[in-house]
Amino acid sequence: MSQSSLRTDPAPAPETTPRNLTGQLGTAGIVFMVIAAAAPLTVIGGNVPLAVGLGNGAGAPVGFIIAALVLLVFAVGFVTMTPHVKEAGAFFAYVTLGLGKRAGTGTALVALVSYTAIQLGVYGLFGWAANDLITHFGGPELPWWLYPIIAIAIVGFLGYRHIDISAKVLGIALILEIAIVVVMDASIFIQGGAEGISVTSFTPAAIGSGPIGIAILFALTGFIGFEATAVYRDEAKNPEITIPRATYLAVIIIGVFYAISSWALVEAAGPDHAVSVAQQTLNGKGNMMLDTANHYIGTTLRDIMQVLLVSSLFACVLSFHNVVARYQFVLARKGLLPSALGHVHSTNCSPSTSSVVQTVTALVLLALFAVAGLDPLVGVFGSMAGVATVGMLILMLTTSIAVLVFFANRSELAAGRSWRTRIAPALAIVGLIISMWLVVSNFTLVTGGSFDVSIMLGLVPVAALVIGLFLRARASETDDPLNAQLTSAA
Repeated sequence: MSQSSLRTDPAPAPETTPRNLTGQLGTAGIVFMVIAAAAPLTVIGGNVPLAVGLGNGAGAPVGFIIAALVLLVFAVGFVTMTPHVKEAGAFFAYVTLGLGKRAGTGTALVALVSYTAIQLGVYGLFGWAANDLITHFGGPELPWWLYPIIAIAIVGFLGYRHIDISAKVLGIALILEIAIVVVMDASIFIQGGAEGISVTSFTPAAIGSGPIGIAILFALTGFIGFEATAVYRDEAKNPEITIPRATYLAVIIIGVFYAISSWALVEAAGPDHAVSVAQQTLNGKGNMMLDTANHYIGTTLRDIMQVLLVSSLFACVLSFHNVVARYQFVLARKGLLPSALGHVHSTNCSPSTSSVVQTVTALVLLALFAVAGLDPLVGVFGSMAGVATVGMLILMLTTSIAVLVFFANRSELAAGRSWRTRIAPALAIVGLIISMWLVVSNFTLVTGGSFDVSIMLGLVPVAALVIGLFLRARASETDDPLNAQLTSAA
């Protein structure tokens, strides 16, 4: 017996080699991660002119309000189910628990494809913005892809480290970019805009002055990264409390910020001239946000805003890198990806191997786009944003269905909570189906490509879902206690 004891004593190895991710992210830290992924300065500078110039003009701010309301209704069911989902993986984990492993696997692949696509798209936008910044200050015009290569290296370093480091970097970048927009907004409202401050944007005439669906479409793309609240479950303090708070706060803060800032830009141009000003941006003859900043807060702050636009994009790709790395980590634990991706760094307690693979993947795909000679805005950002928008709507739609089914099969959990377990998820499904129709019917505006190319891009996340439905996990259910717990609960 003593020999047996000697052989089993060294068993504390798991303590020196952590199996799960750890962290102390609070509500504020997670909110920072989510809002950083939304890249608010980028949305104000890019999505708002598109919504105004191609959509319903001065009424475009209402599109951002509608998108926020749809996501808030979605969040009700999402948050209500959160205490019953005991692992990270966000939509993937929710769908697995509500609809089973096959549906969960399909959702996971959709998420992986969507986040990889939007990250690549933002790298393209980063290259364009960085080159524009350098040339604005008199520097040389270099190939756009050089700047993303530098960003990928820095993102890879930060992603390899503990999540708290990324949270601090994202927090600083986010505070600065929001602050500069708030200063611009305040200056516009104080000075009175081009035609005085009015509520024209919220009148029926303005709302119906053009296709509001396009405004809603570009508003929805500004919320990509919304599910990151649950992706960081294993690294959050008190996730049952932190994740719901962070989810509601992120949607409300992003929605209010977008609505007020888009309204401010409309007032700065004047409701009667907002469309023409926005279309100058689309035609490359101006920049609605930067030109407005130059007029209302001066050249110095305008230049600072342009610098912060680049830092905003960097914060965005860092946030998406962390999300993709954690999705790969979870999928590896499920046996759907090589087990090495499920490794946890002994010191940093991060998904280090997955982070390295994600860095290499981004570099390889970026190289392919560069060799193909694609334009960073239309060819890279536009097409990848289209793929991600369709993917995110699929994710939220399947998650809402999963919430309905989960509580329908557990009447004791739904008792007395009809709004949160039945009505809100059902309304979310209706809203998301309408949103999907709006995206599909205006898809070429998102991708910037031809109809045929847009169709192929839109089918990418659909194909990922179908493939996932027919995949089976290679690992047994007993390999991962979290996996076993999730599946038995389902």
